[in-house]
Amino acid sequence: MSDYAQFIAGKHATTPDSGFSRRVGPDSLLFPFQRQLVEWAWMKGRAALFADTGLGKTPMQLTWADGVVSETGRPVLILGPLAVVRQTEAEAVKFGIDGVAVVRDSLSANRIQVCNFEMAKHLDFSAYAGVVIDESSILKNAFGKYRRQLIEWCADVPYRLACSATPSPNDHTELGNHSEWLSVMDHAVMKARWFLNDLGDTVQPWRLKRHAVDDFWRWSATWARCVSKPSDVGDYDDSRYDLPPLRIEQHVVSVDIVKDAPDGMLFRVPEMSATSIHREKRRTLDARVRMMVDLVNREPDEPWVIWCETNDEQDAAVAAIPGIIDVRGSMTPIQKADGLLAFAQHGGCIVTKPKIAGMGLNWQHSARAVFLGGSYSFEQFYQALRRQYRFGQPREVHAHVIMASTERRIWQAIHRKAGHHERMRVAMLEASRKAAREYTSRLGYQPSHLAPVPLWLRSLTTTGEK
Repeated sequence: MSDYAQFIAGKHATTPDSGFSRRVGPDSLLFPFQRQLVEWAWMKGRAALFADTGLGKTPMQLTWADGVVSETGRPVLILGPLAVVRQTEAEAVKFGIDGVAVVRDSLSANRIQVCNFEMAKHLDFSAYAGVVIDESSILKNAFGKYRRQLIEWCADVPYRLACSATPSPNDHTELGNHSEWLSVMDHAVMKARWFLNDLGDTVQPWRLKRHAVDDFWRWSATWARCVSKPSDVGDYDDSRYDLPPLRIEQHVVSVDIVKDAPDGMLFRVPEMSATSIHREKRRTLDARVRMMVDLVNREPDEPWVIWCETNDEQDAAVAAIPGIIDVRGSMTPIQKADGLLAFAQHGGCIVTKPKIAGMGLNWQHSARAVFLGGSYSFEQFYQALRRQYRFGQPREVHAHVIMASTERRIWQAIHRKAGHHERMRVAMLEASRKAAREYTSRLGYQPSHLAPVPLWLRSLTTTGEK
């Protein structure tokens, strides 16, 4: 039976180490659990850190990059969204990591070069010993431009690190995109091995085969760490990472469902299509904006984040609140970054979209948000909320969701996706905890006792008898 168990174990997919053994310096400002994660990522060589918002992904990736430069003598590139790139440069100063600078090409002599995704096409990736993708959820879309380009550009880079919060909660296959970028396994091979295409499930069409669930998460933990708090990594104190209360209030604006009813129908029943939902949004835009203004005026001294979905909503918010910071897609990258950082530094009120500012930014100075309408994307809602609701936020966060009565079905879909997210998070965390415990036990075993060899065993050894 033991031979059979070994045979079965040999069938498990695994990820061999391709990095180097190194310890974080004693003068590092990283917490112990962060040091362990960085050292594990060095050992793996190509790895992913899915650490929740506020757990210090930026200092960890900077420390990882600094170690790769010291080990190889070659520079490391950090790619990320524009506004996050500026924050990365500032964090390097805070944590005492030298030679970090934002660049636009590969001619810089800096040890660690930081660049936004839009400018990556101007870089020579063969110049780098390592590449870090900050906010690596950019790899989400299986057919996206950046995903294809990043896989191609980084194929020959020896050391790679992907950093993000928990991957897209309603799409397990985003993990496959990460593993493909890391040269662990092609995402198509991953789906063929562990997944079934369940066409009856519109939220999660690719689902894990029931007999393969444990094996899939065990494999994921061989190249990725999912962390929601320090104790997920080992015996570490979680007291610094207690989240404050979160209050999500839903405000419903009534809609006349009799008006514009189809012929032969008493009521108008909106479809769940994007076109129909946007039509319903336009019907209630003025009422939703009035409610938003009322909420902001109740606490005028608070820094407010107004999240919108459409240009009409954004235009209406700008017209309704004097002096509001407006950050939108038609602006240049520099204009966007200036607006986002102005709010981070000076407060006030800002209006933007989750797809522009919903990733990476740290707005702990603000604890008030308004979502000026519902959204189909749970990931965008979750990420936008986590700009404020994150470790290090000292106050209760209030999030106000304003929607038409005909948008309630969207909210129900959001909560359904939230259930998928929670199940995925729990499975990833449990696999990561088990793998982290095994890794810690290997590090902790330092044999120091010299046991005497029995005389009979020594005699057998010297005579060659069996």
